Amino acid sequence: MEEKGAGSELAVFKDLDFLGGKQSEVEDEIEVINSRSNFIDVVKRLKSNVVFYEVGDVKTSEIYEEIPVTINFLEPDSVIYQSKLVFGLDLISPNSFNYKEFENETIKSYGYGKNIPTAIGDIVITPNPEFLNNYLDKELKVVIKPVADVAVGYKNMVKISNIDEYSKIVNLNIEHPIRTKGIHILNELIAVYNENAIQDKKEIADRTFSFINDRIADIYGSLSTVDQSAEEFKTTRGLADIQSQANINLNVGAANEQELQNYQTQLNIASSMKDYVDGQNSFNELLPSNIGISDPSVANTTAKYNQLVQERKRLLKSSNEKNPMIVNIDEQLSGLKNSLKGSLTNIESNLSLTVNNLSRQQSRINSQIYAAPKQQRALRDITRKQETTESLYLYLLQRREESQVALASTAPKSKVIDTAYLTDDQPVSPNKLKIYLASLILGLLVPFGAIYGQSLLDNKIHSKSSLEKIVKNVPVLAELPRLDKKDSKFINDNDRSVLAESLRILRTNLDYLIKSKKEVKNNLILVTSSVSGEGKTFVSSNLSMIFASTNKKVLLIGADIRNPKLYSYFIDKNIDPLKKSKKGRSTDNGLSEYLLDDRITREDITQSMLVYNNTVDVIYSGKILPNPSELLMKDRMRLLLEEASEAYDYVVIDSAPLMLVTDTLLISPFVNHSIYVTRAGTTETKVVNFPIMLQEEGKLKGLSFVVNDVKDGNLGYGGKYGYGYGIKVKKWWQF
Repeated sequence: MEEKGAGSELAVFKDLDFLGGKQSEVEDEIEVINSRSNFIDVVKRLKSNVVFYEVGDVKTSEIYEEIPVTINFLEPDSVIYQSKLVFGLDLISPNSFNYKEFENETIKSYGYGKNIPTAIGDIVITPNPEFLNNYLDKELKVVIKPVADVAVGYKNMVKISNIDEYSKIVNLNIEHPIRTKGIHILNELIAVYNENAIQDKKEIADRTFSFINDRIADIYGSLSTVDQSAEEFKTTRGLADIQSQANINLNVGAANEQELQNYQTQLNIASSMKDYVDGQNSFNELLPSNIGISDPSVANTTAKYNQLVQERKRLLKSSNEKNPMIVNIDEQLSGLKNSLKGSLTNIESNLSLTVNNLSRQQSRINSQIYAAPKQQRALRDITRKQETTESLYLYLLQRREESQVALASTAPKSKVIDTAYLTDDQPVSPNKLKIYLASLILGLLVPFGAIYGQSLLDNKIHSKSSLEKIVKNVPVLAELPRLDKKDSKFINDNDRSVLAESLRILRTNLDYLIKSKKEVKNNLILVTSSVSGEGKTFVSSNLSMIFASTNKKVLLIGADIRNPKLYSYFIDKNIDPLKKSKKGRSTDNGLSEYLLDDRITREDITQSMLVYNNTVDVIYSGKILPNPSELLMKDRMRLLLEEASEAYDYVVIDSAPLMLVTDTLLISPFVNHSIYVTRAGTTETKVVNFPIMLQEEGKLKGLSFVVNDVKDGNLGYGGKYGYGYGIKVKKWWQF
């Protein structure tokens, strides 16, 4: 990983502290090494997007290094790196070869160096004489893949990990069918990683050098501008030494302030004196003297005025105001008062002018005093900027030299401790022992697991034994085999098939139940099922036939007046039973008409049918009427069954499905036996609880079960061993 001496070019800025940070962690560098872009560069350098294979009789092997021909592309690399193409080559001679496109199976002969048009543009194939002779008369397969796809494949192959949690050393590992190619991939990956790292450092160094040069040029201009600003600031403000000039202004300002205060005092006194004089309405009051006014005329006038006032007061003591002497004094006082007012007015004007001049002068001095700190601060700002700019300028000059030194000494980001090598001469994959062991385990677990899983999920009835486990005390009379399309639905007299023997078993078991009660006729047999399609009509028809084969008188009643099926099983006795085209639904009266019309008798609806020399009387269901349940509830249904029981040895009733409609429950009170037909692989195990529940509730009599459509493998003893069941069929290998 990254060496200690391989510093980043950005270290020239480490003193600034804004580019500082920790070095990349090992995990980050592992992700960098394992990046898709690195593998794309590896594929391009090794030209691994073009792969050659030698096509053999058993397997196709990749050719690496000793490649007999070279593929030259005329299209730009940007197109080839994204293209996909597969074609074959037959090297028939040192001068020519056959080119085969697998898509359209066309084969063309070309000479080496000729342009070959392909889906990705023209290519030129040239021979490698060193290895060409080794592959003459052999078929090659060339696969061109997009570089990105090959890179992703290599990325998934290569495993990178550090040897310890706190170590900076990492291991690279690859499993590849071609040893040399795997070594080249790892070595090239490290080379690409280091070259990219060096290139990144060089780009950073170049960017740093360019940045520093630009900053030096900018700062040099800023430095000149700052120097010029300092010069202009001192020149425009007439500043040489701001501190000395500030001391002078302070002294001048203090003297001017003292003088201004003196004149302001005199101005105030003059104004007060003037106001006092204006306020004198008589000549009895003396005026203040020596009040601080420097004008001698005011002092003289005031003194004369006061002297006359005192003299007037003495004269008034012995005379009155009309005395000529007092009148003369009053006139003199009036003149002096007016003269004093004029003098005070002139003094006030002069003092006001002087005060204003001194105030303006003081303002100028104060402004200079107050401006000194501001000028000093402004000059200090300029000086500081000048010093900072100069310092940064010198700093960048130093760093520019350091960056050039760092660029010249750029080292790889990582150091290769060991180049790629083979860890073992033996293949690491595939491991034959593991494969054989896994195959053996899977070969045993999968089929047994599938069988076990199927048994857990299976909820269907499949044979007589599986049904007996559910119904327990209710008898299962027989199981009937599954028939092919070519098999007949009816049995004949000498039939030895599995179906015939199964029906004979059904007849025997049912006959045993019928004869168990000798005091009654006990011959009314109801055949039903859960839903349509489970084979109740098939069972009732063949049950009638197997009874008829013993020369017994049998009546089959089609009591399913909603969806009758007997028409498809029987034909008229005067028609050849092999002529299937004559089958069809009877247009004569049936059970529906009998129940609807009291004038119709049992003989009117009974038809004798002949099938394979066996005669069975059949009562069809008749027309489909809108109220079948109401018809079956009539008393004529009971009378019909009672008459039939007396007239026939066996009466078989093909009724409607028990779970869909209520018709069967309307008939069940009149019958002696109820055969419930289930179908293997179709009837669910939980369904058989329904007829058992009806029997417990007294709604069904003489319940028993029959399993229909059972596979040959589930037929028990007869199905497994085939005892007495017809002609033996030879196996396919027997002659």
